[in-house]
Amino acid sequence: MDRALLVLYGSQTGTAQDTAERIGRQAQRRRMKVRVEAFDSYNVAGLIAESLVVFVCSTTGQGDPPDNMKNFWRFLFRKSLPAGSLCRLDCVVLGLGDSSYPKFNFIAKKLSKRLLQLGANALLPVGLADDQHDLGPDAVADPWLKAFWEKSLALYPLPAGQSLMRDEEPLPPRYVFHFLDDIMEESSGRLRVQEDSGPPSSAHPFLARVVFNHRVTSLSHFQEVRHMEFDISGSNIEFTAGDVVMMRPCNAPEDVDQFCQLLRLDPQSQFTLKPTDSSTAVPGRLPQPCSVRHLVESFLDVSAVPRRSFFELLATFATNELEREKLTEFSSAQGQDELYAYCNRPRRTALEVLADFPHTTAELKVDYLLDLFPEIQPRSFSIASSLLVHPNRIQILLAVVQYRTIMQKPRMGMCSSWLASLDPSQGDVYVPLWVKKGSLKFPRDPDSPVIMVGPGTGVAPFRSALQERISQGRTANVLFFGCRSESKDFYCRAEWEEMVKAGQLILSTAFSRDQEDKIYVQQRVREQAKLLWDLIANKNAVFYIAGNAKQMPTGVCDALKEVFQTEGGMSASQAQEMLDAMEKSGRFQSETWS
Repeated sequence: MDRALLVLYGSQTGTAQDTAERIGRQAQRRRMKVRVEAFDSYNVAGLIAESLVVFVCSTTGQGDPPDNMKNFWRFLFRKSLPAGSLCRLDCVVLGLGDSSYPKFNFIAKKLSKRLLQLGANALLPVGLADDQHDLGPDAVADPWLKAFWEKSLALYPLPAGQSLMRDEEPLPPRYVFHFLDDIMEESSGRLRVQEDSGPPSSAHPFLARVVFNHRVTSLSHFQEVRHMEFDISGSNIEFTAGDVVMMRPCNAPEDVDQFCQLLRLDPQSQFTLKPTDSSTAVPGRLPQPCSVRHLVESFLDVSAVPRRSFFELLATFATNELEREKLTEFSSAQGQDELYAYCNRPRRTALEVLADFPHTTAELKVDYLLDLFPEIQPRSFSIASSLLVHPNRIQILLAVVQYRTIMQKPRMGMCSSWLASLDPSQGDVYVPLWVKKGSLKFPRDPDSPVIMVGPGTGVAPFRSALQERISQGRTANVLFFGCRSESKDFYCRAEWEEMVKAGQLILSTAFSRDQEDKIYVQQRVREQAKLLWDLIANKNAVFYIAGNAKQMPTGVCDALKEVFQTEGGMSASQAQEMLDAMEKSGRFQSETWS
C-alpha cells in the first residue's frame, strides 16, 4: 500500500506553515513518505491522484484565504469541477483562526465543505484551532492530530517489522551546509534584492529609499509613533486607498552577533546549501553562495517567540540530562502550561532560549538551522498616502512596539524597531518593499459618501482615502478619530483641520484621557446619529472601521445598531439584519488587527 501523505498549507504569518511542517515530521516518525507544500506551489490538478492529504489553513482579513492559497482556492471553487472528482481522496482539514474575528476559521470550514462536495472522504470533522485559547492553537490541534494518526495508521498500517521512530531520535535535516574555503567579498549594503523586470513582489521586492522618518507623538507620550515616507520612483508600483505595503525586516546587529557567538559561527564565512531530498528546493531568497551574516541577519527569525516545534527539535540534540528533561516537557502536550509561562507570557525570544540551554546549544549542528528557525515573515502596513497627492511616494504611520515583561531587557517589535532606527539624515537608507491589495475598498460612485472610524494608527488607510477622494472632488467624507490626548497623539491634525475648513470633511474626535470620564469613538458615533442615518439610509454611504481588534470594533458596531434603532425606528434584530446586509453588499467594511 502506498503510505504517502501530502500536507498542504495556506499561511499568512507562518503559523500554518509551522503546523504543517510539524505534521510532516510526525509522518516521518510513522515511516510515511511525506511532502509538505504551500497550496499555491502545488499543482492542484494532481489532487485527484492523491490518496491521503492534510489541509492546514489560516483565515486572513475578513474571511479571505492566505496569499499563498489564492490560486488553489480559485481552482477548487470552479463550477466546472465534477461532483465526484475527489472520490479516491482521504483527507482532513485543520483550521488555524482567532475567535476575536467575526469570520472565525471561515476558510477551513468552507474548504472542508467544498472537499465533501467534490466527493472526498473526511476522516475527521474539521479542526478549528483558536489563537485566543489560553494554550493557543495546540489546545485543539493536539487531540485532533492524535485522532488523525489513529485513523490514518488504521487505514495505512506500518509495514511488517517496522516500528515508529522514537521522539528523541533526530530526523535528517532538510539541507546540508557546504562551507567554502575562501571568504568572498560581501557586496556593500545590508540588503540585497534580486533584480527583476516584473512588478515588485515578495520574491523580488523594490529597494525604496527612506525619505523621512519623523516621530509624531509628543516625547512625553508613552507610545512612539512615526510618520515615514519611502521613494518608489522607477518601481512601477501602483496602489489605491486601502492597499497595504509589505516589508521584510532584518534582525538587530547585536542579535546577529550574539547568535554567531552562541553557535560559534564565523559571520564572514560563506556556504552553499544542498537539499537532502530532491523534492526540496533551496529558498529563493538566499543567494548561493551565502554568508552566515546574511543568513542570520535577513533570513532566520531568531528574535521571535519560538513555537513548540522549536523545543521539539531542540530536545533531540540535548545530551545534558536536566536540559533534555525540560525541553521534552516543553515539547509535550502536558507541558504546554509550563511552556506558556516560560516562553509566551514573558515573550522570550528564540535567542534567549538558546542562551538558557547552553549545553544543548553547544550540540546544535549547523545543518539544522533552517529546520529550527522559521524564515522572517513580511509585515504589512496600511498605506497612509495617495499617489495623486504624493506621486512616487508611500507613507505609513508606524507604531513602535516596545513593552516590558518579567524579562530584564524590554521587548521590542522586530520590524517597528528596525524601521524606527533607520535615519535618512545619516546617509541613504533603503527598505525592500512591495504592495498588495488591502481588504478595504472605497466606492467608485462619486456621489457615495464615506463614513470612516479610525482611532489611533487605524486612521492610516483613511488618510490615503481622503487624499484620493478630495483630489477627485469627492467631499462627502466623515471621519471619527480617537486617541488618548489632543496634545500628544492627534495624528495628522493640521491636515484634517484644513480639510474641515475647506468643507471637504466632517471630523468628530474623541480624546479618551483628556477628561475624567473616558470618551471613545463609539460615543461620538451615537452623538452623530441623525447625520449617519441620513447618509446611510438616504445617500448610500459606505461605513468603515480600521484599528485594534480588542473592544473598539464591537463598540462601534453596537453604536451603529443603536443609530438604526433610534433614527430608523428598528427593533434590535432588524438593526442587526441591516448591518449584516450592509456587510454583505460591501457597504460596511472593517480592517482590524490584534
